[in-house]
Amino acid sequence: MVDVLQALVQRPNFVVFVILFLWGVYIMAAHPNLVKKLIGLYIVQTSAIFFLVAFSAKDGATVPIIFTDSATVDAAVYANPLPHVLTVTAIVVQVATLGVSLALVSAIYRKFGSLDEDEVLERVE
Repeated sequence: MVDVLQALVQRPNFVVFVILFLWGVYIMAAHPNLVKKLIGLYIVQTSAIFFLVAFSAKDGATVPIIFTDSATVDAAVYANPLPHVLTVTAIVVQVATLGVSLALVSAIYRKFGSLDEDEVLERVE
């Protein structure tokens, strides 16, 4: 138990990631308002981006561009570009998802006159 607490103290950014993720899931599950559900989804997506950024941090690393023709390359001094690429991709997906979702919520409000999930489901049935 002490080892777990010590690991959590050493990595507070991962604790924040888990708290944000769970908070977003709670908002999506607990609130019947569709806009609040979208806010929860946005928080979950932001926590995933935060995790990628925190995971890709490396002290003393440089960009992975090799200018010499040397046969030996020390990979420990270079930053891995994959998490950064995944972060940019996640941001694009986040913006697209939010835009489409807001358009759908707007259409639902115009058709049913409510953003409450239960009221919309009653009117659909």
